[in-house]
Amino acid sequence: MEYLRSEGRAFLKNSEKAIALVGSRYVGFFTFAALHHYIPLHRLSDMQTFSPKKYINVYLGLGSNMGDRKGQLKKATELISKTIGKVAKKSHFYETQPWGNTEQDSFINQVLMVNTTLDPRDILKEITAIEREMGRARKDNEKWGPRLIDIDILLYGKRIIRDKGLEIPHPELHKRAFVLVPLMEIAPEYEHPVLKQQIDELFMECEDNSDVIMLDQM
Repeated sequence: MEYLRSEGRAFLKNSEKAIALVGSRYVGFFTFAALHHYIPLHRLSDMQTFSPKKYINVYLGLGSNMGDRKGQLKKATELISKTIGKVAKKSHFYETQPWGNTEQDSFINQVLMVNTTLDPRDILKEITAIEREMGRARKDNEKWGPRLIDIDILLYGKRIIRDKGLEIPHPELHKRAFVLVPLMEIAPEYEHPVLKQQIDELFMECEDNSDVIMLDQM
Protein backbone atom coordinates (compact mmCIF):
# COMPACT_ATOMS: atom_id res chain seq x y z
CA MET A 1 0.00 0.00 0.00
CA GLU A 2 1.49 3.36 -1.03
CA TYR A 3 2.11 5.83 1.77
CA LEU A 4 0.58 9.21 1.06
CA ARG A 5 3.22 11.83 1.75
CA SER A 6 1.27 14.93 0.70
CA GLU A 7 -0.46 16.99 3.36
CA GLY A 8 -4.22 16.63 3.15
CA ARG A 9 -7.51 16.06 4.87
CA ALA A 10 -9.13 12.72 5.61
CA PHE A 11 -12.75 12.04 4.72
CA LEU A 12 -15.08 9.14 5.42
CA LYS A 13 -16.40 7.84 2.09
CA ASN A 14 -19.46 5.56 1.84
CA SER A 15 -18.19 3.07 4.40
CA GLU A 16 -16.82 2.93 7.90
CA LYS A 17 -13.87 0.98 6.48
CA ALA A 18 -12.88 3.18 3.55
CA ILE A 19 -11.15 6.52 3.89
CA ALA A 20 -9.93 8.78 1.12
CA LEU A 21 -6.96 11.03 1.80
CA VAL A 22 -7.18 13.98 -0.53
CA GLY A 23 -3.97 15.91 -0.97
CA SER A 24 -2.51 18.26 -3.50
CA ARG A 25 -1.65 15.50 -5.98
CA TYR A 26 -2.64 12.08 -4.69
CA VAL A 27 -5.79 10.24 -3.70
CA GLY A 28 -5.58 6.93 -1.91
CA PHE A 29 -7.97 4.60 -0.10
CA PHE A 30 -7.05 2.87 3.12
CA THR A 31 -8.73 0.59 5.62
CA PHE A 32 -8.75 1.74 9.22
CA ALA A 33 -6.37 -1.14 10.07
CA ALA A 34 -3.73 0.26 7.71
CA LEU A 35 -4.59 3.91 8.26
CA HIS A 36 -3.62 4.12 11.90
CA HIS A 37 0.02 3.49 10.94
CA TYR A 38 0.07 6.80 9.06
CA ILE A 39 -2.34 9.10 10.95
CA PRO A 40 -2.28 9.59 14.72
CA LEU A 41 -5.48 8.39 16.37
CA HIS A 42 -6.16 11.80 17.90
CA ARG A 43 -6.51 13.23 14.36
CA LEU A 44 -9.22 10.76 13.31
CA SER A 45 -11.77 12.76 15.31
CA ASP A 46 -11.17 15.70 12.97
CA MET A 47 -12.37 13.79 9.93
CA GLN A 48 -15.54 15.00 8.24
CA THR A 49 -18.26 12.38 7.91
CA PHE A 50 -20.25 12.35 4.66
CA SER A 51 -23.76 10.93 4.44
CA PRO A 52 -25.63 11.13 1.13
CA LYS A 53 -28.63 13.43 1.09
CA LYS A 54 -31.95 11.68 0.74
CA TYR A 55 -34.24 13.31 -1.79
CA ILE A 56 -38.02 13.07 -1.48
CA ASN A 57 -40.63 13.98 -4.08
CA VAL A 58 -43.07 16.45 -2.55
CA TYR A 59 -46.19 17.54 -4.43
CA LEU A 60 -47.29 21.11 -3.91
CA GLY A 61 -50.61 22.66 -4.94
CA LEU A 62 -50.53 26.32 -5.99
CA GLY A 63 -53.47 28.67 -6.47
CA SER A 64 -54.26 32.35 -6.97
CA ASN A 65 -57.37 34.39 -7.78
CA MET A 66 -56.07 37.92 -7.24
CA GLY A 67 -54.08 40.23 -9.51
CA ASP A 68 -51.86 38.64 -12.14
CA ARG A 69 -52.79 35.06 -11.29
CA LYS A 70 -50.34 33.35 -13.66
CA GLY A 71 -47.63 35.76 -12.61
CA GLN A 72 -48.22 34.90 -8.96
CA LEU A 73 -47.82 31.17 -9.65
CA LYS A 74 -44.67 31.73 -11.71
CA LYS A 75 -43.16 33.85 -8.94
CA ALA A 76 -44.05 31.23 -6.32
CA THR A 77 -42.48 28.49 -8.46
CA GLU A 78 -39.28 30.52 -8.74
CA LEU A 79 -39.09 30.99 -4.97
CA ILE A 80 -39.88 27.31 -4.35
CA SER A 81 -36.99 26.28 -6.59
CA LYS A 82 -34.65 28.52 -4.57
CA THR A 83 -35.74 27.54 -1.08
CA ILE A 84 -37.33 24.07 -1.17
CA GLY A 85 -35.82 22.15 -4.07
CA LYS A 86 -35.68 21.50 -7.79
CA VAL A 87 -39.02 21.66 -9.59
CA ALA A 88 -38.88 18.36 -11.46
CA LYS A 89 -42.41 18.42 -12.91
CA LYS A 90 -45.19 20.95 -13.21
CA SER A 91 -48.70 20.73 -14.56
CA HIS A 92 -50.38 23.15 -16.92
CA PHE A 93 -52.25 26.09 -15.46
CA TYR A 94 -55.94 25.36 -14.84
CA GLU A 95 -58.78 27.84 -14.55
CA THR A 96 -61.03 26.63 -11.74
CA GLN A 97 -64.17 27.62 -9.91
CA PRO A 98 -63.71 28.85 -6.33
CA TRP A 99 -64.23 26.23 -3.64
CA GLY A 100 -66.57 26.82 -0.71
CA ASN A 101 -67.21 30.54 -1.20
CA THR A 102 -68.35 30.98 -4.81
CA GLU A 103 -68.77 34.77 -4.52
CA GLN A 104 -65.24 35.54 -5.69
CA ASP A 105 -63.13 35.44 -8.85
CA SER A 106 -62.07 32.16 -10.42
CA PHE A 107 -58.70 30.66 -9.54
CA ILE A 108 -55.73 29.51 -11.53
CA ASN A 109 -54.26 26.33 -10.06
CA GLN A 110 -51.16 24.27 -10.70
CA VAL A 111 -49.37 21.29 -9.13
CA LEU A 112 -45.58 20.95 -8.83
CA MET A 113 -43.41 17.95 -8.06
CA VAL A 114 -40.32 19.13 -6.19
CA ASN A 115 -37.19 17.12 -5.31
CA THR A 116 -36.28 18.14 -1.77
CA THR A 117 -34.11 17.16 1.17
CA LEU A 118 -36.21 19.21 3.60
CA ASP A 119 -38.54 17.59 6.10
CA PRO A 120 -42.25 18.49 6.02
CA ARG A 121 -42.06 21.01 8.87
CA ASP A 122 -39.22 22.88 7.18
CA ILE A 123 -41.15 22.88 3.89
CA LEU A 124 -44.14 24.37 5.69
CA LYS A 125 -41.92 27.12 7.13
CA GLU A 126 -40.54 27.91 3.67
CA ILE A 127 -44.04 27.97 2.17
CA THR A 128 -45.22 30.41 4.84
CA ALA A 129 -42.17 32.60 4.19
CA ILE A 130 -42.85 32.57 0.42
CA GLU A 131 -46.49 33.52 0.90
CA ARG A 132 -45.49 36.31 3.26
CA GLU A 133 -42.83 37.59 0.85
CA MET A 134 -45.42 37.68 -1.93
CA GLY A 135 -47.78 39.75 0.20
CA ARG A 136 -50.13 37.24 1.76
CA ALA A 137 -50.90 37.55 5.45
CA ARG A 138 -52.66 34.46 6.78
CA LYS A 139 -55.75 35.10 8.90
CA ASP A 140 -57.76 32.75 11.08
CA ASN A 141 -61.02 33.64 9.34
CA GLU A 142 -59.80 33.50 5.74
CA LYS A 143 -61.00 29.96 4.93
CA TRP A 144 -62.23 29.75 1.32
CA GLY A 145 -61.55 33.44 0.78
CA PRO A 146 -59.62 35.14 -2.05
CA ARG A 147 -55.94 34.28 -2.30
CA LEU A 148 -53.07 36.30 -3.68
CA ILE A 149 -51.10 33.06 -3.44
CA ASP A 150 -51.89 29.76 -1.77
CA ILE A 151 -49.41 26.88 -1.48
CA ASP A 152 -50.37 23.53 0.03
CA ILE A 153 -48.38 20.37 0.69
CA LEU A 154 -50.38 17.63 -1.02
CA LEU A 155 -48.09 14.61 -0.73
CA TYR A 156 -44.64 13.97 0.73
CA GLY A 157 -43.32 10.68 -0.57
CA LYS A 158 -45.34 7.96 1.11
CA ARG A 159 -45.36 9.69 4.49
CA ILE A 160 -48.52 9.99 6.56
CA ILE A 161 -48.52 12.87 9.04
CA ARG A 162 -51.39 13.97 11.27
CA ASP A 163 -50.06 16.73 13.49
CA LYS A 164 -51.48 20.04 14.61
CA GLY A 165 -51.13 22.43 11.71
CA LEU A 166 -49.78 19.79 9.31
CA GLU A 167 -51.65 16.93 7.68
CA ILE A 168 -50.11 14.89 4.87
CA PRO A 169 -51.57 13.70 2.55
CA HIS A 170 -53.72 16.83 2.36
CA PRO A 171 -57.03 15.76 3.96
CA GLU A 172 -59.16 17.31 1.18
CA LEU A 173 -57.00 16.20 -1.75
CA HIS A 174 -59.31 13.42 -2.94
CA LYS A 175 -62.40 15.64 -2.75
CA ARG A 176 -61.25 18.52 -4.95
CA ALA A 177 -61.19 18.41 -8.73
CA PHE A 178 -58.97 21.50 -8.92
CA VAL A 179 -56.28 19.49 -7.11
CA LEU A 180 -56.84 16.07 -8.67
CA VAL A 181 -56.84 17.19 -12.31
CA PRO A 182 -53.40 18.90 -12.34
CA LEU A 183 -52.00 16.22 -10.02
CA MET A 184 -53.30 13.52 -12.35
CA GLU A 185 -51.52 15.23 -15.26
CA ILE A 186 -48.07 14.73 -13.72
CA ALA A 187 -48.61 11.69 -11.44
CA PRO A 188 -51.64 9.65 -12.60
CA GLU A 189 -50.40 6.37 -11.11
CA TYR A 190 -49.23 7.77 -7.79
CA GLU A 191 -50.89 5.79 -4.99
CA HIS A 192 -52.48 7.73 -2.15
CA PRO A 193 -50.72 6.46 1.02
CA VAL A 194 -53.95 6.32 3.04
CA LEU A 195 -56.67 5.51 0.53
CA LYS A 196 -54.47 3.06 -1.43
CA GLN A 197 -55.84 4.28 -4.75
CA GLN A 198 -54.10 5.90 -7.68
CA ILE A 199 -54.72 9.55 -8.43
CA ASP A 200 -56.60 8.80 -11.65
CA GLU A 201 -58.84 6.38 -9.73
CA LEU A 202 -59.54 9.02 -7.09
CA PHE A 203 -60.52 11.47 -9.81
CA MET A 204 -62.97 9.00 -11.34
CA GLU A 205 -64.67 8.63 -7.94
CA CYS A 206 -64.55 12.33 -7.01
CA GLU A 207 -67.98 13.92 -6.58
CA ASP A 208 -66.71 17.45 -7.28
CA ASN A 209 -68.11 18.36 -10.71
CA SER A 210 -66.80 21.93 -10.83
CA ASP A 211 -65.11 23.12 -14.02
CA VAL A 212 -61.36 22.63 -14.31
CA ILE A 213 -60.15 24.05 -17.63
CA MET A 214 -56.61 23.56 -18.88
CA LEU A 215 -54.95 26.72 -20.15
CA ASP A 216 -52.45 26.72 -23.00
CA GLN A 217 -49.45 28.23 -21.20
CA MET A 218 -47.56 26.32 -18.50
